[in-house]
Amino acid sequence: MNALWLLVIGVLMYLAGWFFYSKFVASKILKLNDEFKTPAHEFKDNIDYVPTNKFVLWGHHFTTVAGAAPIVGPAIAVQWGWLPAFLWVVFGTVFFAGIHDMSALWASVRNQGKSIGTICQRYIGSKVGQLFMIVIFLVLLMVNAAFGVIIAQESVRYPTTIIPAWGAIAIALVMGQAIYKFKMNLALVTVIAVTALYALVPLGVAVPVSLPESFMGLDSFRQWIVILFIYCGIASILPVWMLLQPRDYVNGIQLFVGLALLYVSVVIVSPTVVAPSLIPAIKEPGGWSIIVPILFVTVACGAISGFHGIVSSGTTSKQVDKESDVRFVGYLGAVGEGSLSLATIIACVAGVGLLASGGDLNPSSWASLYKGGAVNFANGGGAIMSEGIGLPFGVSQTLLSLMLILFAATTMDSGIRLQRYIIQEWGEIYKIPALRGKGIATIVAVALSFFLAINGVGAGGKNEVAIWPLFGATNQLLASLTLLTVSVILIKSKRLGGSLVTLIPMSFVLTMSFWAALVKLGDYFKAQNWLLFGINIVVIAVTVMVVLSALSTIAQILREQKNEAHS
Repeated sequence: MNALWLLVIGVLMYLAGWFFYSKFVASKILKLNDEFKTPAHEFKDNIDYVPTNKFVLWGHHFTTVAGAAPIVGPAIAVQWGWLPAFLWVVFGTVFFAGIHDMSALWASVRNQGKSIGTICQRYIGSKVGQLFMIVIFLVLLMVNAAFGVIIAQESVRYPTTIIPAWGAIAIALVMGQAIYKFKMNLALVTVIAVTALYALVPLGVAVPVSLPESFMGLDSFRQWIVILFIYCGIASILPVWMLLQPRDYVNGIQLFVGLALLYVSVVIVSPTVVAPSLIPAIKEPGGWSIIVPILFVTVACGAISGFHGIVSSGTTSKQVDKESDVRFVGYLGAVGEGSLSLATIIACVAGVGLLASGGDLNPSSWASLYKGGAVNFANGGGAIMSEGIGLPFGVSQTLLSLMLILFAATTMDSGIRLQRYIIQEWGEIYKIPALRGKGIATIVAVALSFFLAINGVGAGGKNEVAIWPLFGATNQLLASLTLLTVSVILIKSKRLGGSLVTLIPMSFVLTMSFWAALVKLGDYFKAQNWLLFGINIVVIAVTVMVVLSALSTIAQILREQKNEAHS
């Protein structure tokens, strides 16, 4: 099979979702209205609340939610065959992720830019909302830990990415000053920033940077983790316009440049899909139990992700200029991530075939090339770009691994900032003055994430992401709880029919993720991994309580509306 078919079908589905489905939901169900005064204008402080051009905000939102997950998840999931991963990424993006992101952003904009946990408190109950905040905090904890490990792995594996990856920080700082202080033209600043970023790529290839094999008892992998968390702590307390926003925006531009180069290369090369559509074991009786439910939590970002709801209601909602921008930023953010996941699948199931025998491989040969993880994206995608547009393989590989590092880093920036918000909220709720300030709250967020990265992610002292399945299950449970909260808002607003666009995906995701969480609970118990076992227990218990409370609230709302109609 030609991989070009995967590209064409996927892109056509994304376009249909944007032009038709998202437009219907935005106008008929969410009823976006530009007359509504957004929190960015109501609470404008030029630190967190900043009215922002929708293109810049889309760049910030998209690169924040994307991270490494839409690459890592699909790259792992294709081990079961390309077909299940492809279907989940395409249909999940159109009918699940886009609606989740857009509706969560809308709900927050309509509620003074509050977090989805606080919104849950308002519409479902104070105690339930506080429990919801625990799930959100644990997801952020796992995101920061897992992505810190992934960046450290990539930094050790690809030292050619170090100069452009860290150079992007300087570029973003200059870009923020140019846009907000000197009021320079956005298009001009964009061209200069992206050009500067790509100019650093060949420099990085020529001058690879590696840390010492050992320093103060830490290997190079752990040295990178320390450096990353120090950086993220500093970045999380800077005003969003100074680093976070311009960095995310330029990363969004470079992603689409990278995706365009990769997609054009796929069209030129038309590589053969050398992976099986389903692995042989799946075709046997009972074999689907290998995929269901684990596939649906392995591919989280790129199909649907609870982390998106945190970002939508955490930083993005505070920067929306007009309410109609919610559709552009929210839905297209999900489509951008789905496009990255689609490219990852093609790189992993077709691109790696170009690394040997000119792509003339059968599925059994592919199995010997498949390495399992993000390395396939850089290698397979690099091979396609090298063959298609003539870039040296080393440069193509560096471009794609740089994309992974920059996305994961921007997610960590926002993740630590969002953790800090929650800790400060807890300081207010439980009257702990020390936690109300940015400094102490940031230190606590960094310390907890760093602890989990060192002790809970690297299993057995190895640099693999052992926490990934638990992150996926918890992340998807959070997505279902976010959709459930939005559904309560819609039902309370007398849009019972409209709530089906959130209730249907919520029911599916809740079932799959809860099932997967129970499966992983057994796995962690057998492995005696008590840290992850304990986190999983908390997530399962809180999810049950939130769902039961939400269902009780919905029943009460419907009874009140029925009595009102009869009175």
